[in-house]
Amino acid sequence: MILVRFLSEVCGSLVGFIMEGHANYADIGEDIVCAAVSSAAYMTVNTITDIMKAEADVTVDDGKMFVRISADDAVRCRDIFMGFKLHLIGLEEQYPNHIQVHYMEV
Repeated sequence: MILVRFLSEVCGSLVGFIMEGHANYADIGEDIVCAAVSSAAYMTVNTITDIMKAEADVTVDDGKMFVRISADDAVRCRDIFMGFKLHLIGLEEQYPNHIQVHYMEV
């Protein structure tokens, strides 16, 4: 199962996410849940770092992605994080046995 924990400040601003695990919906190379989540995550990170030029701590390792921006960039990156969150919640509703979305206060 893919577990996504959105990192939020006390005020509710999203400042990143931790994503780990594998969907195990289908065989490697045919797993549409994994592909949808991975593609959306990379688009989110690339938009934040390369388009919006926000400073981000990004770590990617086998089956795990960690992304955190500064509190100063939270307002600028709000919409992209909200879009990513909505996308993942939709996937969670469609594939509840393969992805879970949670929140973690930082």
